[in-house]
Amino acid sequence: MFSYTVTVATGSQWFAGTDDYIYLTLVGTEGCSEKTLLDKPLYNDFERGAVDTYDMIVSNDIGEILLVKIEKRKYWIQDDWYCKYITLKTPTGDYVEFPCYRWIIDHKEIELRDGQARLPRDDQTQITRQHRHKELEERQKSYRWKEWHPGFPLSIDANFHSELPRDIQFDSEKGVDFVLNYTKAMENLYLNQFIHMFQSSWNDFADFEKIFVRISNTISEYVMGHWKEDFIFGYQFLNGCNPVIFKKCTKLPEKFPVTHEMIEICLERQLTLEEEMEKGNIYLADYEMMEGVPANCTDPCTTQYLAAPLCLLYNNSKNKLVPIAIQLKQSPGPENPIFVPTDNSNDWLLAKIWVRSSDFQIHQTVTHLLRTHLLAEVFGIALYRQFAAVHPLFKLLVPHVRFTIAINTKAREQLICECGLFDKANGTGGGGHVRLVQRAMAELSYKSLCFPEGIKMRGVDSTEGLPYYYFRDDGLKVWDAVQGFVTEVVNIYYDDDKAVQTDTELQAFAKDVFVYGLKDKKSSGFPKTIKTIEKLIEYLTLIMFTTSAQHAGVNFGQYDWSSWIPNSPPTMRQPPPSEKGTVTIEYIIESLPDRGRSCWHLGAVWALSQFQDNEQFLGMYTDEHFIEKPVKEAMERFRTHLQEITQHITERNKNKKLPYYYMSPDRIPNSVAV
Repeated sequence: MFSYTVTVATGSQWFAGTDDYIYLTLVGTEGCSEKTLLDKPLYNDFERGAVDTYDMIVSNDIGEILLVKIEKRKYWIQDDWYCKYITLKTPTGDYVEFPCYRWIIDHKEIELRDGQARLPRDDQTQITRQHRHKELEERQKSYRWKEWHPGFPLSIDANFHSELPRDIQFDSEKGVDFVLNYTKAMENLYLNQFIHMFQSSWNDFADFEKIFVRISNTISEYVMGHWKEDFIFGYQFLNGCNPVIFKKCTKLPEKFPVTHEMIEICLERQLTLEEEMEKGNIYLADYEMMEGVPANCTDPCTTQYLAAPLCLLYNNSKNKLVPIAIQLKQSPGPENPIFVPTDNSNDWLLAKIWVRSSDFQIHQTVTHLLRTHLLAEVFGIALYRQFAAVHPLFKLLVPHVRFTIAINTKAREQLICECGLFDKANGTGGGGHVRLVQRAMAELSYKSLCFPEGIKMRGVDSTEGLPYYYFRDDGLKVWDAVQGFVTEVVNIYYDDDKAVQTDTELQAFAKDVFVYGLKDKKSSGFPKTIKTIEKLIEYLTLIMFTTSAQHAGVNFGQYDWSSWIPNSPPTMRQPPPSEKGTVTIEYIIESLPDRGRSCWHLGAVWALSQFQDNEQFLGMYTDEHFIEKPVKEAMERFRTHLQEITQHITERNKNKKLPYYYMSPDRIPNSVAV
């Protein structure tokens, strides 16, 4: 007789426990144990958050344990169970860990491998090879690709959150219901009082404060007080919600015929415009992608407008980035004037408002939706389809796709769908947002997603030229930390490039991302195969950074910078001015969103800026998929590195009127989950 001690841990999330019968079978190199009911008389087993221990007697020597089989049988009603892990103390006194971290539903039997990470080549027995093959075969049936819209990356084949595999659903669907969150936001902000006046205009700028006071904070209050200033307008290109749109300008495009004489008074170094460009002091924000995008026409009572502006920016002698010229349409001409700071103050203010509104549209649909949410879903689907749970790269990446497929499915169900919440307040609602994603998808590149490369491609990598570009500086630090951690983990499991090339699951993953997720788009530069350790490290770093830091950097500042409606209008109700000297304050107010759309917008940016309950931040790995000491030590060094970055950012932010913290590791969730 051989005695084993079995320890079973149940998850602590809502409804994780079960009253069902749980049976365990041990599978070894020399045979199997009998199926054993895990039960303590007069004791309620498998309660939420419980750790239960059982003695298990096996009549024969079954050799080295390869698998444990768990079977759940119904007691009285359907009762899912979330198993965290099982540990086994063998008759020789050894401990074997079996990470689970999944839901066990229905009456299915699941098999768990021990926690040691293994590449496909490491499985030498028929039992383990078959287990690996069967696991992936079942996953590929559950995680299927689907085209939600032509021109979009492929997404999960599920129309509703409830149709998703149980393991990737939210613990509480109610917590991520966009309709409920918006309603909650409306109540918290006392916005419901304005909804009945949906299409009525505000009276003046001060009127917007009526919906602002309840959730004011340091940055948003500063924006409210200083939004008209050129400095705060320019600063947002560096450290606002969309700090990725501007690039160095060494030659003006023909479609933007700014002359030295137009902006001479703005240039502080006694240089010509051409000389300033040669010195690297001129930058351009071009919203060409907005050209021809249809404005929202879902409300027949309100005409809405979009623009595709160009904005020239100047890094002045105080190293502040300020606007010096704005053209609101792409084609120059008499009815498309170039606005400059010396124009009538109302003209200049409205020109800046139009740029900010266009920036909001690009931020929401391209920077935020496509380049973080939709890409993260592609990585997540391919991960579940092609990596067995025992693979080290599954263990490495799975925390970084936590709840991503679920939040995107919810968004398609309620937010960005036809007649969804996005249509209520946004100028690109009603289909314009779809057009923008399609255009951006055509230009998407692997290189631009590698953070250091993306910075260089825009010519904004010089810390001397742009010393206050904190998004860049903090992002580079976090990229280096992630890359260092990835390098350590990869070097533990891959001896050489051949090990990378012969990893069948890795190659299938890269192919799935490229061929299906990104629709075989060769111009994207995404690899179809990965041939070197160096390329593997870069690719994994890109995935982890995109799903964590990049999303945090463009998501969690939405309330800070967009809650003051005139600074970031989600739609415009009057066309862009076609001549100078005609703009009045009344025209500007009539151009801005009405009361109802302002309220919906404010509720949206508030809800989207909130962290998930029980958020897991970068470096936190509460689910211990890895059991190997070298990886745990690498994780600890990673956390130490991240803490150092956090401390640096905290110190820098002291006494700043505009602290920058979106790339601070203690505020970067592991995954795209909101």
